[in-house]
Amino acid sequence: MKIVFAASEAAPFIKTGGLGDVAQALPLALSRFPDTEVLLFLPYYGKIKDDPSIRTEFIASFDVSLSWRTEYVGLFRLISKKRKERVFFIDNEGYFKRDKVYGEPDDGERFAYFSKAILESLVYLDETPDVIHCNDWQTALIPVLLHAFYQQKLGSVKTVFTIHNIEYQGWVHPYFLGEILGLPGSYNSAFQLGDGHNFMKSAILNCDALTTVSRTYAREICDPYFGHGLEKIISEHAFKLSGIVNGIDTDVNDPAHDNSLLFRYDKNCFAEGKAQNKAALQKELGLDVRPEVPLIGMVSRLVSHKGFDLFCDALWELCNWDVQIAVLGTGDAAFENALREASRRAPGKIAAKICFSKDLASRIYAGADLYLMPSRSEPCGLSQLIAMRYGTIPVVHETGGLKDTVLPFLIHSGEGYGFTFQSFTREDLLDAIRRALTVYGTDRELWNRAIKNCMSADLSWKKPAKEYLALYQRLTDNT
Repeated sequence: MKIVFAASEAAPFIKTGGLGDVAQALPLALSRFPDTEVLLFLPYYGKIKDDPSIRTEFIASFDVSLSWRTEYVGLFRLISKKRKERVFFIDNEGYFKRDKVYGEPDDGERFAYFSKAILESLVYLDETPDVIHCNDWQTALIPVLLHAFYQQKLGSVKTVFTIHNIEYQGWVHPYFLGEILGLPGSYNSAFQLGDGHNFMKSAILNCDALTTVSRTYAREICDPYFGHGLEKIISEHAFKLSGIVNGIDTDVNDPAHDNSLLFRYDKNCFAEGKAQNKAALQKELGLDVRPEVPLIGMVSRLVSHKGFDLFCDALWELCNWDVQIAVLGTGDAAFENALREASRRAPGKIAAKICFSKDLASRIYAGADLYLMPSRSEPCGLSQLIAMRYGTIPVVHETGGLKDTVLPFLIHSGEGYGFTFQSFTREDLLDAIRRALTVYGTDRELWNRAIKNCMSADLSWKKPAKEYLALYQRLTDNT
């Protein structure tokens, strides 16, 4: 089976969020199955092009039409002996040699070009895939462009569209269809939503299979609270909707081999390793070095979507408890300032690092006792999975992928992974933390059982990749 994976970012080349992790790990996992061939397509951003550690070779150049004009396409391929999947970069410096990956005024046009350039590249390369897997709004135009312009050239290829975050949908002015895409007016209804035109709507209508990154989120986005205006359309196409929970790269996220840590450990010797990392983290962050005090860690964007309004509302009560809190991240100025003020008023107890550091993030995952993730909504979430991998017990709001991945820890049986709360309220958040602290403070054997459960869980991409491959197979079997 030949699979094309289209994404606007993928680690280690370029990454701004969780999509970058998925687009790195899933194609790699798929390529390990027998009789599969994976082609990953990415924009050739300036940051990639100027990185001497990323070696590429020029394949070809040709033009692609955008309505009444043509645009240059440079096609490059990654030179690598380690990767089984083939990685291609679409080059056009006018669109991709920018300071920012996203947030440009012409983002709609940039990624419309990228989507069409992928299809044109497949024609040029004489590659006819079985499936094209599209991700988020940046590649959402591929299904409709395939139907409009490439059916005869690429045959009966099937399309899968994955929603990683429904809040970002790809909105454009109605003129966009004719002036940029060159689509006739008959396609208006596939895009029109309210007063604008919506990339994601067109993908939902035109793809062969619609997925999102957790089972619970697949149900949630059919509801107005989570659907952000697309809930009715998604509900009408629920027959092709499924949720597949993300994994993490367990080779990259591995406390036994993480060079960011002063003390490495695994599930068979975690007690001493976590204790040593905790003491080192407390010292690094200026917290009181106390082995007995529970340390709560957070690594996150500081935005209300991640529950920081709720967390800040509960923060001063937490300050009255015998706990320590370590927060790493950047985001809204109001939350940044609130955390700076809290760390100033409670030195030795609260540490807020308003920045991002991958190495410090690893040390928080390893050194904390609890990992707090009170997200208002969460399509899947990767942080709770990384925390579990490092033996840090998650405390999460039961939403989206957090509900699917953090099974409540059952004190009577010792099964489960963490502590959860259902209602998005200060009281329920504090209650979940209190329940976790009770086990931490009164039954260390039970607490260690929870740690062992987390570190023994299969959080890899093996199972999700099998589910995606089964989905692709069902689509092609029905051709």
